[in-house]
Amino acid sequence: MINNDILRRLSKIFDFNDEKIQAVFALNQCDITSEQLTCMFKEKDDAAYQELSDVEFASFLNGLIVEKRGKQDGPDRQAEVELSNNIIFNKIKIALALKADDVIAVLELAGLVLGKYELSAYFRNVNNKHYKRCTDDVLSSFLSGLKIKFSD
Repeated sequence: MINNDILRRLSKIFDFNDEKIQAVFALNQCDITSEQLTCMFKEKDDAAYQELSDVEFASFLNGLIVEKRGKQDGPDRQAEVELSNNIIFNKIKIALALKADDVIAVLELAGLVLGKYELSAYFRNVNNKHYKRCTDDVLSSFLSGLKIKFSD
């Protein structure tokens, strides 16, 4: 999935305005200007469109964890240079303190049925033989389920 699209969907799910989004970025030492944010929210075919890099989006997701769960002792978490759907899925799950049953329930809201074993494969180390790559469809279903869950 495209980082900009996920950011747009997360901002709608949590009802974040531009200032709140910038504050979440700042929680992980990433400064995004209002102009940059406006360009990130433009459509891809717009000349002013600015792509959200993996490092920037990882900073946002790390900031979201701090926003939702509080700051932990120790140094700030370093933003990943490269993101995968699995990492994005896991960071959102951590930010919302969701357990496996919670994630399964959210996915079911969007019409996707997964078992615990199937789900755990997405959160395993990439070198684990049971690791499974998270597809755009699974991540999109998770975001759709979150939208339903938080719109109540």
